[in-house]
Amino acid sequence: MSRLLLASRNAKKLAELQRVVDAAGITGLEVIGLDAVPEFPEEPETGATFEDNALIKARSGARATGLPCLADDSGITVDALNGMPGVLSARWSGRHGDDAANNELLLGQISDVPDDRRGGGFVSACALVRPDGSEVVVRGEWRGVILREPRGPNGFGYDPLFAPDDEVAAGRSAAELDPAEKDSLSHRGKALAQLVPALRDLADS
Repeated sequence: MSRLLLASRNAKKLAELQRVVDAAGITGLEVIGLDAVPEFPEEPETGATFEDNALIKARSGARATGLPCLADDSGITVDALNGMPGVLSARWSGRHGDDAANNELLLGQISDVPDDRRGGGFVSACALVRPDGSEVVVRGEWRGVILREPRGPNGFGYDPLFAPDDEVAAGRSAAELDPAEKDSLSHRGKALAQLVPALRDLADS
């Protein structure tokens, strides 16, 4: 059984990656998170792009543990804010990972933007770094519109504010989709799907 470290303590991201592995029929690969390995100093995410930050996290994890490490850096880009929050999404309100505060601030910033100009998208860059130094970086994007109020109990981050283009007709936010629906449509699902050949190779090695 090969082990793959996901450079995250987010249980929902871990479950999402496990679903992708299972859906691809990959056996012999155990996905673990940072809570399952000895603590190590995590490097600050100082990159200018999602790809930069994903590589910082994946390289750090592979170096510290000797395991192949997969890291995701993702966020929301809002057209009316010239692509922001972008790489600052998780700490947009000044407190890292405070979803409610981040959502409230974003809504306030675009409160006067009309419905036809509320376009935006989620972006996910995933980096897979092996202990031998080989690296794979992929990117997924998910376009939609920013709602005027949060909706839905599922997901995390900005999901309650985002109505994907492929679901607008059904009138649902990303937080109103069930996990399987979200996996098939989302930015991270699209990025992880591109990594399936590399993950299969890991399981076979």
